Amino acid sequence: MKQRITPEWALAQLARLGGQRFVTAFKHGHLELEYYKPLHTDLQQPHTRDEIYFVISGTGWFVQGKRRERFGPGEVLYVPAGEVHRFEEFSADFATWAIFSDIPLNASAPAAAGGRAAPGARGRGK
Repeated sequence: MKQRITPEWALAQLARLGGQRFVTAFKHGHLELEYYKPLHTDLQQPHTRDEIYFVISGTGWFVQGKRRERFGPGEVLYVPAGEVHRFEEFSADFATWAIFSDIPLNASAPAAAGGRAAPGARGRGK
């Protein structure tokens, strides 16, 4: 990888795209890394791929299925393919990395409730 991928780099890429709320930062094989920074409302729909969010900055509420929980910087959130999810009432500085996988993640290690990754756990949540 030649380009250093940082939140600052991703923000500069978004500025060049004129209003788009995400930018692909890295793609290799079955993995894709995006920087996502919605404004005011998160309009995303369920995805066809498993997704892991790494919250960079900001706070708010994460809705996943019927659950609604607070989130903040440094949190990791897992969403299986096809599951309804969105960020709500988030602060203006909210930004997150999103990793997508075309291959379903390993189900051998359960995640903590609410789709948050359990400390030291690898693999998919419930």
